[in-house]
Amino acid sequence: MAAAGNPLSSATTSTEPPATATGTVTKHLDFSADSVPKRIVLSPDQRSYCLEALTAFKDKRYHSPGKIDSEFSALQKNRLKASEMKSRCSVALDSTNISKNRYTDVLPFDNSRVVLDPCKDYRPSARGYINASFVSISERVSRFIATQGPLPHTFEDFWEMIIQNRCPVIVMLTRLVDNYKVFNCLDNQMVKCGDYFQAEDGPRTFGNICVVTKCIKTSHTSLILRNLEVNYIESEEPPLHVLHIQYPEWPDHGVPEDTLAVREILNRTYDVPLSLGPIVVHCSAGIGRTGTYCTIHNTIQRILGGDMSALDIVNTVAIFRSQRIGMVQTMDQYLFCYDAIIDELEHLISDDNGEKTP
Repeated sequence: MAAAGNPLSSATTSTEPPATATGTVTKHLDFSADSVPKRIVLSPDQRSYCLEALTAFKDKRYHSPGKIDSEFSALQKNRLKASEMKSRCSVALDSTNISKNRYTDVLPFDNSRVVLDPCKDYRPSARGYINASFVSISERVSRFIATQGPLPHTFEDFWEMIIQNRCPVIVMLTRLVDNYKVFNCLDNQMVKCGDYFQAEDGPRTFGNICVVTKCIKTSHTSLILRNLEVNYIESEEPPLHVLHIQYPEWPDHGVPEDTLAVREILNRTYDVPLSLGPIVVHCSAGIGRTGTYCTIHNTIQRILGGDMSALDIVNTVAIFRSQRIGMVQTMDQYLFCYDAIIDELEHLISDDNGEKTP
């Protein structure tokens, strides 16, 4: 792991600061890992939206749990069949690209996949393939790229995607190696993600791309925050500043013990202007933990913007699944969406003294 350095002092700016989904105007984006998540001050309308949503979610979660069971059962009954996946994922199944997929049954659809620009170097373009999907519901809230944990031979493709789409944030919801069951296990089946970001000393290069770690910090909720600068080696353009947020304690196929760390990620990305590129979210396959986080983030943002259709979580997940297969994999993850959303809404409407609204 790279030694901690000085935090980035520069910030991304725009000539006309856009309004975020929370209704506030952001003059610049602070990429410093030392920054503290900002407390959102709700407008009267936003407070009303949050109260309405909180009442609805709590009523369903605590008084009508059968409805939530039925929702997820309906999602599972409508899962994509193998024959349908074959016809909708033709580029992913091309013989040139098969080795770029971490899992054979988690492939991006042709119509929502991220397409890399034609390569100008030694790499075969393979129709610009990377196992990554654009995921979104509305232009008024954050857009996502949901992707798998990079493989060693796709590291350069991953960073090409970051540069080409000007992605300001990477949310990593996995460890590199899952050692919950077997400590220090070297079995390849336990490797969940390749090490595409750490550096022991100085920058790392991936083909014609250079990644420099400027600062590392661990937050009180166990998040690891990194400031990265990414650029082509011979480019004269300023580097792209990327905030890398890793949550290593989220277990594969499971859920965290509480919602604090997930909500901290959300709070650290509230101020990302919508005019910047999409937020990249990945775990190992890029569907379970990834889909869960995207659902939580998207739902809170839409509620703050007054889009009360966000109360229909099953529809949100169904739309995400139409853009990337299997988003939100388990019933526990689906329930965690409700729990995290409820906790965040209670946090948002609490007063300055920390008193929660009943």
